[in-house]
Amino acid sequence: MRREELLLLDIIEAADAIRKFLAGVAIERFLQDDLLQSSVLLKLIIIGEAAARLPAEFRARHRDIEWSDVIGFRNILVHEYFALRWPTVWETATADVPKLRQRVAAVLAAEYPQVKLPESGPD
Repeated sequence: MRREELLLLDIIEAADAIRKFLAGVAIERFLQDDLLQSSVLLKLIIIGEAAARLPAEFRARHRDIEWSDVIGFRNILVHEYFALRWPTVWETATADVPKLRQRVAAVLAAEYPQVKLPESGPD
């Protein structure tokens, strides 16, 4: 089983990738760009999968993070792909993921101070 701190890093790294993919991109371009959509989709799935693999007791200790929403969205992305609403994916990627990254980074810094966090600055 993958260690908690590595799963948390997976979430942070996927969030950072989404930020890089969408830097300077308007929603109109995103909605018409299959490559961007696919890239963001994969990273959202990674975020949800990492969250799902965190032990239940860990998620219970950090109830300020909406783990069930993160995991549920991953399930929708994977199992109901053809019913996706791309504007919802955009909103999740641009509004929710940065907040999630910030919260996960805070947890990682508090519980695993020895782990070096990736920089989150602009590209």
